[in-house]
Formats: sequence, C-alpha cells, structure tokens
Amino acid sequence: MRTAALLALAVSLAAVAADVLEKDLPPEARQTLELIKNNGPFPHKQDGATFANRERRLPLRANGYYREYTVHTPGAKDRGPRRIVAGNGGEFYYSDDHYKSFRRIRE
Repeated sequence: MRTAALLALAVSLAAVAADVLEKDLPPEARQTLELIKNNGPFPHKQDGATFANRERRLPLRANGYYREYTVHTPGAKDRGPRRIVAGNGGEFYYSDDHYKSFRRIRE
C-alpha cells in the first residue's frame, strides 16, 4: 500500500512541469489571474468550481482545496482547453491542455 501511495505522489509531481513566470503567461491567463486575485467578476459560471484533481496531476490535497478558472482561448467556440487552478494555500497552476499537464505560476 505504501508503494502505491509513493507512486501516486511521484505521478502527481511529474505532471507539474517546470514553473512559468506570471509575466510569461499568455495575456488572457494574466487577466484571469488578476480576476482570481480580485475575486472576480468571472465570465463563466464554472469559474471557482472545485477542481477534484482526480488524475492526481497536482500535489495531493483534501477535496475542495483546489478551484478552477477558465482562461479565454482565442478562436475557441467553447471554454477552450486553458485553465488556472488555484490552491487554498495561495499557489496557482496553469494548464494549456485541459489538465493533462500543469506549470506552477511564479511571480
């Protein structure tokens, strides 16, 4: 059982690729990050919903720890694949491939 838990942790850490500086994010992601920091208003009703981290690509935390926010994708007919996930500890993660991978956002 301990081996399975260590493997799950390794998988979750491997899915968080190198950090990305806030200044290097696409402009739409920087705008979404500002909305998050200012508590909205958010353009999508799903913004602020609990992100369950089912695939365990982010560090494992209690249910409800993470919230997801849409990052506008130019040309997309729906919400598109880009998201920012915010943790209750003040950390932010960016995904441009609909949660397949994440980069921790640094200031």
